[in-house]
This record gives sequence, structure tokens and C-alpha cells, in this order.
Amino acid sequence: MMKEDIPLMFWGVRGTLPVCGKDKVEYGGHTSCASIFSPEGDLIVIDAGSGMKKLADSLVEKAEIKDKIIHILLTHFHLDHVWGLPFFAPLFSDEYTLIFYSDVSSAVVKRHLEKIMSGRLFPVNFSDTPSKKIFKRVSQKGFEIGEAEILSCPLNHPQGCVAYRINSGGGSVVFATDTEHPEKGVDKRLAAFSEGADIFIYDATFTPEDYKSLRKGWGHSTWLAGTEIAMEAKVKDLYLSHFSPDFSDAHIKDILSQAVKEFPRTHAAKEISECSEEEK
Repeated sequence: MMKEDIPLMFWGVRGTLPVCGKDKVEYGGHTSCASIFSPEGDLIVIDAGSGMKKLADSLVEKAEIKDKIIHILLTHFHLDHVWGLPFFAPLFSDEYTLIFYSDVSSAVVKRHLEKIMSGRLFPVNFSDTPSKKIFKRVSQKGFEIGEAEILSCPLNHPQGCVAYRINSGGGSVVFATDTEHPEKGVDKRLAAFSEGADIFIYDATFTPEDYKSLRKGWGHSTWLAGTEIAMEAKVKDLYLSHFSPDFSDAHIKDILSQAVKEFPRTHAAKEISECSEEEK
């Protein structure tokens, strides 16, 4: 598992769009964003969904970021994974350097991010924000952030998406949201990529029943497929995430009760939830 001094925090665990309501409080309503501090103090952020605003608030309240550098791993550019960026306070500070990692070229990354902060969509252009910005293209050979090793793996999703594996401090975590399982069996490539991971975070946008009902080909998966690949990859803990905005807290609890029958060490990701020994 990740050591206690390397906290993994979920700032958003929904897919598609943010939601609110009395029945969506326990697991939260923000879209995909998570963070990890490496043992050396490097802040690694995975995706920039609406939960990124909550991350920014926490940094203002308590954190001193090492060298004022924030590493942002982008899985892809669908809106639910990037629309928190315009509300990320460090973007508007000349004290910060934001390093964006993606599987596409720097020019493509800048073009996509500029689109959501330009014209009549947002009052401040992305290129006009005062933070320093660096763009890096990732390869499956991997790279390092401090002493953390970062690997990537292609996923099955419209317009492309990648999973990230972070090996750090003697532990490993895999983020694999926005992917569709094969018609038969498990995704062997993702299973090999996730082999032996301590924490495996997987796309649970649909239930198996939802998936069979006109949702094949949408690029998303189910809690059942998550348990199957967790067993194949021999991971320690499975965290279901990227929940449908339609799922209530009660529905997610029902999904979890079914999933633990297939893979006992299954959890449902929650906003602002530290994956620690105490939680498990």
C-alpha cells in the first residue's frame, strides 16, 4: 500500500458532470481529480476535473508546495477531466510552475486547454494566466518525478485516454478511469500494467445491467469488470471510481456490497479520502 507519508487524496470521483443533492453527499459530486505527495514533497495531481477547485482550496489553507511546482498528469481531455483547471488558484499566480503531462504533443495540450479558457467560454485566456507552464509528452517507457516512477498505458476510450501507474515510497497506485472492458475476458494489457499494484483505481461508471442497455461502445466499464481485472492483476486493493452522476450514495453502497463478494478488498472512492491503513 502507499505509505502513510504519501497520502492519496480523492478530490472528485464522478464522471460526466458534477452533481449535488442530499443523496450524493457521502461519496461526493465532483468530477475526477486526485493527488499524491511523493516522499520528497512533490505534488502530483491526476486529472483536472471539478474537484480540482477543492484541491486548490486545501493548498491555500495548509500546504507549502515544494519549489512551487505542481505536476499534473492528464489522462485525456474530455470536459469532466479538465474543467476544474480554470478555477485552480495556482494557475493565476506567477509564483507557481505547472508541469502538464499527457500522451499527446505540447502543441495539442495547449490547444485543448486554451479552448476551454478562450473566446466567450471564459473571461481569462489560458495563455494569459501568470503561472509558468511546461508541457511534457509521456511515453510507455516511463519518467520520474523526484524519486517517483510514473508509467502510462493506453486505455479503450473515444479520442484516447491513458492509465498512470505511480511507484513511490515502496508502494504503487494505478489510475485507470475512462476505459471499456473487452467483450470477453479482461483487458490483458491493463492487467499486466497493474500487476501487483497496491491500489488499483478503476472505472465504475456503469453497473453490468446499465452497460448491457445500449451503453456498449461508450468507453466506460463496470464494477464487475473492475473486480475481474483486480483478480487477474493480483492487486491488493481495488477502488471503484468515476461513478455515474445518477448514482446516489445508497446505490454506490449497493454496488460496493456486490463488488466485495467478488473481490473482498474493494472500496468505493470518496472525495477527500485518504487511503490509509486506518481506513481499511
